[in-house]
Amino acid sequence: MKVLIISDSHGLTDELQEIRKRHEGETEAMFHCGDSELEADHPAMQGYASVRGNCDLEARFANEVIEDVEGYRFFVAHGHMHNVKSTLMNLKYSAAVHGAKIVCFGHSHLAGVEYVDHILFINPGSIRLPRMRTEKTYVILEIQNHSAQVTFFEMDGSPVSGLSQRFELDSS
Repeated sequence: MKVLIISDSHGLTDELQEIRKRHEGETEAMFHCGDSELEADHPAMQGYASVRGNCDLEARFANEVIEDVEGYRFFVAHGHMHNVKSTLMNLKYSAAVHGAKIVCFGHSHLAGVEYVDHILFINPGSIRLPRMRTEKTYVILEIQNHSAQVTFFEMDGSPVSGLSQRFELDSS
């Protein structure tokens, strides 16, 4: 199973479409973690399950998305309502309430991944305004036999050295 995760595109349209086209044939789901600053029916948002970020005026985006993909429950939120710039604890509690094992979020524009208490937390960074790194990033999550490969990519589709990680997920 492969899932595309992207966030904080802040008005970019061609780039969202390019990334979608690059990966749509190989992914089972595509999540946008908010701050697209686009309307829900904008062509660039087609195919993305998206949440509402603090810079999004679009009321048709939900604050959270819970979606099952091939036996894994995803909890997707922008993160501003969960105080992600200070802690992942609030996201952890929300994931637990929904029985999610994978959390996708943005808001901080900081690309990173952690596996804490059997929950995989993924922040794909930003494809517009990255922080703490120069690379404008998104993620492809690939899970096979409870092994999760989280690969960060630059806008041109090349992997980002030093960010990608592999985790053995709890099978329960």
